[in-house]
Amino acid sequence: MKCRTWLRTCLAVVVIGAGAGGAHADTAPFRERLSDKVVTQASLTSDVKAEIRFGRAVAARILARYPPYNDPKLTRYVNLVGGGLAALSGRPELHYHFAILNTDDINAYSTPGGYVFVTLGALKLMHDESELAGVLGHEIGHVTLKQIVRELNIHGNAQSPEAGLAHFFGGAADPARIAFSQAVGKAMDILFRDGLSRQDEYAADRVGTTLLAEAGYDPTALERYLARVKEVKGEPTRIIHRTHPPFAARIARLQQLIAKEGMTGLHYPRVAARFDSYMTTVK
Repeated sequence: MKCRTWLRTCLAVVVIGAGAGGAHADTAPFRERLSDKVVTQASLTSDVKAEIRFGRAVAARILARYPPYNDPKLTRYVNLVGGGLAALSGRPELHYHFAILNTDDINAYSTPGGYVFVTLGALKLMHDESELAGVLGHEIGHVTLKQIVRELNIHGNAQSPEAGLAHFFGGAADPARIAFSQAVGKAMDILFRDGLSRQDEYAADRVGTTLLAEAGYDPTALERYLARVKEVKGEPTRIIHRTHPPFAARIARLQQLIAKEGMTGLHYPRVAARFDSYMTTVK
């Protein structure tokens, strides 16, 4: 009970604003393709409820590993930036929550149902609001495309208890609780050890960069940030990143996307001054 209360306290920040600007006409074809991947009518019921409940449980595990950073003003700012992007992501049935993890590790995470985390270390490496939006947009992309949901076959169809995790929800027996806990553990392994597939990471990069342009940010922001992370961390070699694409490959694909979708030379803002004003207590 304490864990659930803590999670609600840490994550229940109301999103009341959106990012700057509108979408560039040249991004419309890609946005149409993106909209084809969003939730169907059937998943607006039990499947979505199952996804949110499962994602909340994974989010609680993340918060047990890394405590939230106690800065309400900065947390609200991150929620405003993330909320503006989430409003464009094509999943209106989800209420997104954004939180800062108090660790100097440079990373960001997302769970099914719209729970998104960025580490304090990742924030410290950013130069402007557009880069924050790029990282949050990438994580929103994982949620929008329901990658962990599909990887673990999460469903909530009461008419088919054998499908996915339907028989876990509402089950009082020990086997049901154990099965649910094991599924949450698998999601944690994906986030912290095994990683998603390279194609999943590329797809989230595409969504994140498209959301940048839609929200009126410089679409090169994620590319710029990844290049800086590469300089600091080098190419990943740990087991957790064996399935992850190298930074160089991700950057190259982002450059190709920006050129192909007509997002070059947009001169959209990076919003450095506002970002710095919220980061004064951190940097």
